[in-house]
Amino acid sequence: MLNDTIIHAERELYLTLLELAQQQPSAYEWLSKLPTWLNDIKDKANYAHAPVYQASVARLPTLAVDNVDLDSDILTINAPLSDSERKQTMALLKQLMPWRKGPFQIGGQVDSGQNEDQQAAPIFIDTEWHSDWKWQRVAPHLGNLKGRRVLDVGGGSGYHGWRMAGAGADTVIIIDPSCLFYHQFMAIRHFVGNADAHTHVHGTGRYRTHYIPVPLEALPEHSQLFDTVFSMGVLYHRQSPFEHLQQLKGQLVKGGELVLETLVIEGDANTVLVPHDRYAQMNNVYFLPSVAALIGWLEKAGFSDVRCVDVAVTSIEEQRKTEWMTYHSLADFLDPNDSSKTLEGYPAPMRATLLAKK
Repeated sequence: MLNDTIIHAERELYLTLLELAQQQPSAYEWLSKLPTWLNDIKDKANYAHAPVYQASVARLPTLAVDNVDLDSDILTINAPLSDSERKQTMALLKQLMPWRKGPFQIGGQVDSGQNEDQQAAPIFIDTEWHSDWKWQRVAPHLGNLKGRRVLDVGGGSGYHGWRMAGAGADTVIIIDPSCLFYHQFMAIRHFVGNADAHTHVHGTGRYRTHYIPVPLEALPEHSQLFDTVFSMGVLYHRQSPFEHLQQLKGQLVKGGELVLETLVIEGDANTVLVPHDRYAQMNNVYFLPSVAALIGWLEKAGFSDVRCVDVAVTSIEEQRKTEWMTYHSLADFLDPNDSSKTLEGYPAPMRATLLAKK
Protein backbone atom coordinates (compact mmCIF):
# COMPACT_ATOMS: atom_id res chain seq x y z
CA MET A 1 0.00 0.00 0.00
CA LEU A 2 1.39 3.39 -1.03
CA ASN A 3 1.21 6.37 1.32
CA ASP A 4 0.09 9.90 0.40
CA THR A 5 2.75 11.74 2.42
CA ILE A 6 3.85 14.09 -0.36
CA ILE A 7 0.32 14.96 -1.47
CA HIS A 8 -0.76 15.66 2.10
CA ALA A 9 2.34 17.75 2.89
CA GLU A 10 1.84 19.84 -0.24
CA ARG A 11 -1.82 20.36 0.65
CA GLU A 12 -0.79 21.55 4.10
CA LEU A 13 1.65 23.99 2.49
CA TYR A 14 -1.07 25.35 0.21
CA LEU A 15 -3.51 25.83 3.10
CA THR A 16 -0.81 27.48 5.24
CA LEU A 17 -0.04 29.98 2.47
CA LEU A 18 -3.76 30.57 1.90
CA GLU A 19 -4.27 31.39 5.58
CA LEU A 20 -1.19 33.61 5.50
CA ALA A 21 -2.42 35.46 2.41
CA GLN A 22 -5.58 36.47 4.24
CA GLN A 23 -3.35 38.43 6.63
CA GLN A 24 -0.46 39.25 4.28
CA PRO A 25 -1.63 39.76 0.66
CA SER A 26 1.93 39.36 -0.67
CA ALA A 27 1.53 35.62 -0.02
CA TYR A 28 -1.04 35.41 -2.86
CA GLU A 29 1.85 35.68 -5.34
CA TRP A 30 3.45 32.65 -3.68
CA LEU A 31 0.15 30.78 -4.05
CA SER A 32 -0.04 31.62 -7.76
CA LYS A 33 3.45 30.16 -8.33
CA LEU A 34 3.09 27.15 -6.05
CA PRO A 35 1.60 24.67 -8.58
CA THR A 36 4.47 25.28 -11.00
CA TRP A 37 7.06 25.01 -8.25
CA LEU A 38 5.68 21.67 -7.05
CA ASN A 39 5.10 20.21 -10.51
CA ASP A 40 8.58 21.11 -11.78
CA ILE A 41 10.36 19.18 -9.02
CA LYS A 42 8.53 15.98 -9.97
CA ASP A 43 9.04 16.33 -13.73
CA LYS A 44 11.32 13.60 -15.06
CA ALA A 45 12.35 15.95 -17.85
CA ASN A 46 13.88 18.22 -15.20
CA TYR A 47 15.10 15.58 -12.77
CA ALA A 48 15.72 12.08 -14.12
CA HIS A 49 15.60 10.48 -10.67
CA ALA A 50 12.40 12.22 -9.54
CA PRO A 51 10.10 9.20 -10.13
CA VAL A 52 12.46 6.92 -8.18
CA TYR A 53 12.60 9.36 -5.27
CA GLN A 54 8.81 9.75 -5.24
CA ALA A 55 8.33 5.98 -5.25
CA SER A 56 10.78 5.57 -2.38
CA VAL A 57 8.83 8.00 -0.20
CA ALA A 58 5.46 6.53 -1.22
CA ARG A 59 6.53 3.00 -0.24
CA LEU A 60 7.72 3.88 3.27
CA PRO A 61 5.76 1.86 5.84
CA THR A 62 3.40 3.45 8.32
CA LEU A 63 4.73 3.07 11.84
CA ALA A 64 2.98 3.42 15.19
CA VAL A 65 4.94 6.52 16.17
CA ASP A 66 4.98 7.08 19.91
CA ASN A 67 6.92 10.32 20.11
CA VAL A 68 8.84 12.76 17.91
CA ASP A 69 11.60 14.93 19.36
CA LEU A 70 12.36 17.92 17.13
CA ASP A 71 14.43 19.57 19.85
CA SER A 72 17.21 17.02 20.23
CA ASP A 73 20.55 16.91 18.43
CA ILE A 74 19.49 13.66 16.77
CA LEU A 75 16.05 14.32 15.34
CA THR A 76 14.35 11.28 16.82
CA ILE A 77 11.17 9.47 15.79
CA ASN A 78 10.36 6.91 18.47
CA ALA A 79 8.38 3.97 17.11
CA PRO A 80 8.49 0.19 17.44
CA LEU A 81 10.18 -1.38 14.41
CA SER A 82 9.77 -4.97 13.34
CA ASP A 83 12.64 -6.59 11.48
CA SER A 84 10.72 -6.46 8.18
CA GLU A 85 9.79 -2.80 8.69
CA ARG A 86 13.39 -1.97 9.44
CA LYS A 87 14.67 -3.72 6.32
CA GLN A 88 12.04 -2.05 4.12
CA THR A 89 12.64 1.40 5.59
CA MET A 90 16.44 1.09 5.39
CA ALA A 91 16.32 0.02 1.74
CA LEU A 92 14.01 2.89 0.76
CA LEU A 93 15.94 5.55 2.69
CA LYS A 94 19.17 4.36 1.10
CA GLN A 95 17.63 5.00 -2.31
CA LEU A 96 17.63 8.66 -1.23
CA MET A 97 21.41 8.76 -0.64
CA PRO A 98 23.60 10.70 -0.22
CA TRP A 99 22.27 12.09 3.06
CA ARG A 100 24.30 15.21 3.81
CA LYS A 101 22.46 17.13 6.58
CA GLY A 102 21.24 15.53 9.81
CA PRO A 103 21.39 13.29 11.89
CA PHE A 104 18.07 11.46 12.18
CA GLN A 105 16.92 8.35 14.04
CA ILE A 106 13.82 6.27 13.32
CA GLY A 107 12.74 3.57 15.75
CA GLY A 108 14.02 2.67 19.18
CA GLN A 109 10.79 2.65 21.17
CA VAL A 110 9.84 -0.69 22.69
CA ASP A 111 6.20 -1.65 22.08
CA SER A 112 4.48 -2.84 25.25
CA GLY A 113 3.05 -5.71 23.22
CA GLN A 114 6.49 -6.99 22.25
CA ASN A 115 9.49 -7.82 24.35
CA GLU A 116 12.75 -6.02 23.74
CA ASP A 117 14.34 -9.02 22.01
CA GLN A 118 11.67 -8.88 19.27
CA GLN A 119 12.39 -5.22 18.50
CA ALA A 120 14.65 -4.35 15.60
CA ALA A 121 17.40 -1.81 16.25
CA PRO A 122 16.58 1.81 15.37
CA ILE A 123 17.72 3.24 12.04
CA PHE A 124 20.37 5.90 12.57
CA ILE A 125 20.92 8.13 9.53
CA ASP A 126 24.49 9.23 10.17
CA THR A 127 24.71 12.09 7.70
CA GLU A 128 27.86 13.60 6.19
CA TRP A 129 27.46 16.73 8.30
CA HIS A 130 26.96 16.95 12.03
CA SER A 131 24.36 19.66 11.41
CA ASP A 132 23.56 19.50 15.12
CA TRP A 133 26.99 21.00 15.83
CA LYS A 134 26.18 24.03 13.70
CA TRP A 135 22.82 24.41 15.45
CA GLN A 136 24.57 24.26 18.84
CA ARG A 137 26.80 27.14 17.73
CA VAL A 138 23.96 29.23 16.30
CA ALA A 139 20.97 28.61 18.60
CA PRO A 140 22.24 30.33 21.79
CA HIS A 141 22.54 33.64 19.93
CA LEU A 142 19.14 33.67 18.22
CA GLY A 143 16.22 35.79 19.20
CA ASN A 144 13.32 33.77 20.56
CA LEU A 145 11.83 31.78 17.66
CA LYS A 146 8.56 31.05 19.48
CA GLY A 147 5.60 32.27 17.47
CA ARG A 148 7.80 33.54 14.64
CA ARG A 149 7.49 32.95 10.91
CA VAL A 150 10.82 31.60 9.63
CA LEU A 151 12.41 31.13 6.20
CA ASP A 152 15.33 28.68 5.89
CA VAL A 153 17.20 29.34 2.63
CA GLY A 154 19.20 26.44 1.20
CA GLY A 155 17.82 24.15 3.89
CA GLY A 156 19.05 20.83 2.43
CA SER A 157 17.24 17.82 3.86
CA GLY A 158 15.39 20.10 6.28
CA TYR A 159 17.26 19.20 9.47
CA HIS A 160 17.68 22.79 10.62
CA GLY A 161 14.10 23.62 9.63
CA TRP A 162 12.84 20.85 11.91
CA ARG A 163 15.04 22.23 14.70
CA MET A 164 13.51 25.68 14.16
CA ALA A 165 10.06 24.12 14.60
CA GLY A 166 11.37 22.31 17.68
CA ALA A 167 12.43 25.70 19.06
CA GLY A 168 8.81 26.88 18.81
CA ALA A 169 8.59 28.67 15.46
CA ASP A 170 4.98 29.21 14.37
CA THR A 171 5.69 28.48 10.71
CA VAL A 172 8.91 27.31 9.01
CA ILE A 173 9.30 27.36 5.24
CA ILE A 174 12.42 25.64 3.93
CA ILE A 175 13.54 26.37 0.38
CA ASP A 176 16.13 24.49 -1.66
CA PRO A 177 16.03 23.61 -5.38
CA SER A 178 17.42 20.08 -4.92
CA CYS A 179 15.07 17.29 -5.99
CA LEU A 180 16.90 14.82 -3.75
CA PHE A 181 16.76 17.04 -0.67
CA TYR A 182 13.06 17.68 -1.24
CA HIS A 183 12.32 13.97 -1.14
CA GLN A 184 14.61 13.41 1.86
CA PHE A 185 12.52 16.00 3.69
CA MET A 186 9.34 14.20 2.62
CA ALA A 187 10.74 10.88 3.88
CA ILE A 188 11.30 12.40 7.32
CA ARG A 189 7.91 14.16 7.11
CA HIS A 190 6.32 10.73 6.57
CA PHE A 191 7.50 9.58 10.00
CA VAL A 192 7.09 12.94 11.77
CA GLY A 193 3.45 13.00 10.68
CA ASN A 194 1.52 15.72 12.49
CA ALA A 195 3.92 15.88 15.46
CA ASP A 196 4.87 19.44 14.47
CA ALA A 197 1.29 20.59 13.90
CA HIS A 198 -0.37 23.43 15.75
CA THR A 199 -2.58 22.24 18.58
CA HIS A 200 -5.76 23.91 19.75
CA VAL A 201 -8.93 23.07 21.66
CA HIS A 202 -10.49 21.44 18.60
CA GLY A 203 -7.52 19.11 18.01
CA THR A 204 -4.61 19.19 15.59
CA GLY A 205 -4.16 22.09 13.20
CA ARG A 206 -1.86 22.88 10.28
CA TYR A 207 1.65 21.53 9.93
CA ARG A 208 4.27 24.08 11.00
CA THR A 209 7.18 22.88 8.81
CA HIS A 210 7.05 23.10 5.01
CA TYR A 211 9.34 22.77 2.01
CA ILE A 212 9.27 24.60 -1.32
CA PRO A 213 11.81 23.22 -3.84
CA VAL A 214 13.04 26.50 -5.32
CA PRO A 215 16.06 28.81 -4.94
CA LEU A 216 15.77 32.16 -3.19
CA GLU A 217 15.74 34.09 -6.47
CA ALA A 218 12.54 32.28 -7.53
CA LEU A 219 10.56 33.77 -4.65
CA PRO A 220 8.52 36.93 -5.17
CA GLU A 221 10.70 39.90 -4.30
CA HIS A 222 10.03 42.05 -1.25
CA SER A 223 7.48 39.62 0.21
CA GLN A 224 8.32 40.82 3.73
CA LEU A 225 6.67 37.75 5.23
CA PHE A 226 9.25 36.46 7.71
CA ASP A 227 10.35 37.45 11.20
CA THR A 228 13.58 35.46 10.87
CA VAL A 229 15.48 34.43 7.73
CA PHE A 230 18.32 31.91 7.80
CA SER A 231 20.95 31.63 5.06
CA MET A 232 23.50 29.04 6.13
CA GLY A 233 26.09 27.71 3.70
CA VAL A 234 24.73 29.59 0.69
CA LEU A 235 26.43 32.98 0.27
CA TYR A 236 29.76 31.64 -1.01
CA HIS A 237 27.92 29.81 -3.80
CA ARG A 238 26.43 33.05 -5.12
CA GLN A 239 28.10 34.90 -8.00
CA SER A 240 26.51 38.11 -6.73
CA PRO A 241 26.67 38.16 -2.92
CA PHE A 242 25.08 41.61 -2.65
CA GLU A 243 22.10 40.48 -4.71
CA HIS A 244 21.72 37.53 -2.34
CA LEU A 245 21.80 39.84 0.69
CA GLN A 246 19.16 42.11 -0.89
CA GLN A 247 16.94 39.10 -1.67
CA LEU A 248 17.21 37.93 1.95
CA LYS A 249 16.37 41.42 3.16
CA GLY A 250 13.31 41.53 0.90
CA GLN A 251 11.82 38.48 2.65
CA LEU A 252 12.13 40.01 6.14
CA VAL A 253 9.58 42.12 7.93
CA LYS A 254 10.84 45.46 9.20
CA GLY A 255 12.87 44.76 12.32
CA GLY A 256 13.25 41.09 11.36
CA GLU A 257 16.43 39.12 12.02
CA LEU A 258 18.86 37.68 9.47
CA VAL A 259 21.00 34.70 10.45
CA LEU A 260 23.88 34.44 7.96
CA GLU A 261 26.44 31.63 8.09
CA THR A 262 29.13 31.39 5.44
CA LEU A 263 32.77 30.59 4.71
CA VAL A 264 35.21 33.31 5.73
CA ILE A 265 38.96 33.91 5.84
CA GLU A 266 41.27 35.79 8.17
CA GLY A 267 41.89 39.42 7.31
CA ASP A 268 40.84 43.05 7.58
CA ALA A 269 37.84 44.90 6.16
CA ASN A 270 39.36 44.84 2.67
CA THR A 271 40.19 41.13 2.56
CA VAL A 272 38.19 38.90 0.21
CA LEU A 273 39.34 35.61 -1.34
CA VAL A 274 38.14 34.86 -4.88
CA PRO A 275 39.30 31.30 -5.68
CA HIS A 276 40.83 31.10 -9.14
CA ASP A 277 39.34 27.70 -9.98
CA ARG A 278 38.18 25.39 -7.20
CA TYR A 279 38.04 25.77 -3.43
CA ALA A 280 38.18 22.51 -1.44
CA GLN A 281 37.35 20.85 -4.77
CA MET A 282 34.13 22.88 -5.12
CA ASN A 283 33.90 24.70 -8.45
CA ASN A 284 30.99 26.91 -7.37
CA VAL A 285 32.68 28.99 -4.64
CA TYR A 286 33.00 32.65 -5.57
CA PHE A 287 33.67 34.97 -2.62
CA LEU A 288 35.13 34.29 0.84
CA PRO A 289 35.28 37.57 2.78
CA SER A 290 36.87 38.23 6.14
CA VAL A 291 34.45 38.72 9.03
CA ALA A 292 35.19 42.46 8.95
CA ALA A 293 34.50 42.62 5.21
CA LEU A 294 31.27 40.64 5.63
CA ILE A 295 30.07 43.03 8.32
CA GLY A 296 30.72 45.85 5.85
CA TRP A 297 28.76 44.04 3.14
CA LEU A 298 25.75 43.63 5.42
CA GLU A 299 25.85 47.26 6.46
CA LYS A 300 26.19 48.37 2.84
CA ALA A 301 23.16 46.21 2.01
CA GLY A 302 21.14 48.19 4.57
CA PHE A 303 21.22 45.88 7.60
CA SER A 304 21.80 47.22 11.10
CA ASP A 305 22.96 45.83 14.46
CA VAL A 306 25.36 43.53 12.62
CA ARG A 307 27.42 41.27 14.84
CA CYS A 308 29.49 38.13 14.49
CA VAL A 309 28.50 35.55 17.11
CA ASP A 310 30.62 32.55 16.12
CA VAL A 311 33.67 31.59 14.06
CA ALA A 312 34.65 27.93 13.75
CA VAL A 313 37.10 25.98 11.61
CA THR A 314 35.29 23.01 10.05
CA SER A 315 36.78 19.75 11.31
CA ILE A 316 36.92 16.34 9.65
CA GLU A 317 34.76 15.12 12.55
CA GLU A 318 31.99 17.57 11.67
CA GLN A 319 32.00 16.81 7.92
CA ARG A 320 32.97 13.28 6.94
CA LYS A 321 32.21 10.21 4.87
CA THR A 322 29.63 7.84 6.43
CA GLU A 323 27.53 4.82 5.55
CA TRP A 324 24.87 7.27 4.35
CA MET A 325 27.24 9.47 2.33
CA THR A 326 29.91 7.33 0.76
CA TYR A 327 31.53 9.87 -1.57
CA HIS A 328 34.54 12.08 -0.90
CA SER A 329 34.23 14.47 2.02
CA LEU A 330 36.30 17.14 3.77
CA ALA A 331 39.30 14.92 4.58
CA ASP A 332 39.74 14.32 0.85
CA PHE A 333 39.67 18.05 0.08
CA LEU A 334 42.46 19.11 2.48
CA ASP A 335 46.21 19.07 1.85
CA PRO A 336 47.35 15.64 3.15
CA ASN A 337 50.55 17.24 4.50
CA ASP A 338 48.94 20.35 6.02
CA SER A 339 45.31 20.20 7.16
CA SER A 340 45.24 23.98 7.59
CA LYS A 341 45.11 24.25 3.79
CA THR A 342 42.86 22.95 1.04
CA LEU A 343 44.24 20.85 -1.80
CA GLU A 344 44.47 24.06 -3.81
CA GLY A 345 46.57 25.77 -1.12
CA TYR A 346 43.86 28.09 0.24
CA PRO A 347 43.05 28.38 3.97
CA ALA A 348 40.97 25.41 5.16
CA PRO A 349 37.20 25.99 5.57
CA MET A 350 36.27 28.34 8.39
CA ARG A 351 32.68 29.43 8.98
CA ALA A 352 31.29 32.52 10.65
CA THR A 353 27.75 33.20 11.84
CA LEU A 354 26.50 36.77 11.79
CA LEU A 355 23.21 38.25 12.98
CA ALA A 356 21.71 41.43 11.59
CA LYS A 357 18.45 43.39 11.72
CA LYS A 358 16.47 44.84 8.84
